[in-house]
Amino acid sequence: MGPMRTDRPVSPLAGRAYAKMNGIGNEILVLDLRSTPASASAEEVRLLAGAPGLAFDQLMAVHDPRGEGAEAFVRIYNADGSDAGACGNGSRCVAWYLMRGTGKDDLRLETVSGPIDCVRLGPWRFMVDMGRPRFAWSEIPVAAPLSDTGSADLGLGEAERFLGKASLVNMGNPHAIFWVDHLKGLDVAGLGARLERHPLFPERANISFARVRNRRSIELAVWERGAGQTRACGSAACAVVVAAARANLCEREAEVDLPGGRLSIHWREDDHVTMTGPCELESEGRLPAELFQQAGDHEDQHA
Repeated sequence: MGPMRTDRPVSPLAGRAYAKMNGIGNEILVLDLRSTPASASAEEVRLLAGAPGLAFDQLMAVHDPRGEGAEAFVRIYNADGSDAGACGNGSRCVAWYLMRGTGKDDLRLETVSGPIDCVRLGPWRFMVDMGRPRFAWSEIPVAAPLSDTGSADLGLGEAERFLGKASLVNMGNPHAIFWVDHLKGLDVAGLGARLERHPLFPERANISFARVRNRRSIELAVWERGAGQTRACGSAACAVVVAAARANLCEREAEVDLPGGRLSIHWREDDHVTMTGPCELESEGRLPAELFQQAGDHEDQHA
């Protein structure tokens, strides 16, 4: 291997502060890009997702606020570099990152899907307001008009037909929920990878498999678009409770158990959905310039 090149421009992300966190196992990287015009490219997001000690499901890039009353604007990326409209578990992590040392117990984040209000309930526990669910076929979105997004026939093939119809909800990003009797033994990765890219979903979709235990408890497994099978997905937990309540399968307030832990979801009378759960700090530091330099050298070798 030859010497490292020094004539390549250093990435504006080099030296930026980060916090590697998780929200009930949903791996999150909070990247602080305040006070700089820098933004992360899809290639840089994929690079960071593959870096030792930084691997994440979603990256929360924290920028200066764009409007009045917000603490920050947050752009959310999936591990494959694609944009994610919402991430409830990541929002709790960002809330912790921005509140620590300030004495504040609440703040507002701006996202492309709208504002997210966050409230601290304990040292590591937060409630976030994920906004209103959307049900219209054009808002989810799907590729063709549907009269009932609560019970959508995807015309599944032989391998998926046992899943039946799907409940479709947009909770800042598109969700398709399948109601199952058992999660044990279910091929979440295989089914999710195929259904994420179903022709009905022009922007792909998060695929959820939900088992309703009772009217206040749901078990959930999720395949996230752009991230794959994850231990938790906050927006999916919100979408599942909304869809279940809409179908009279559960109350408007319920607990959702995912592989990584439990979230408390409440579809309030004002139509907003709140999610309550913990977050955890795993490590923090600054992105080393060598990470981006080595990636560039690797590309040169394969040019």
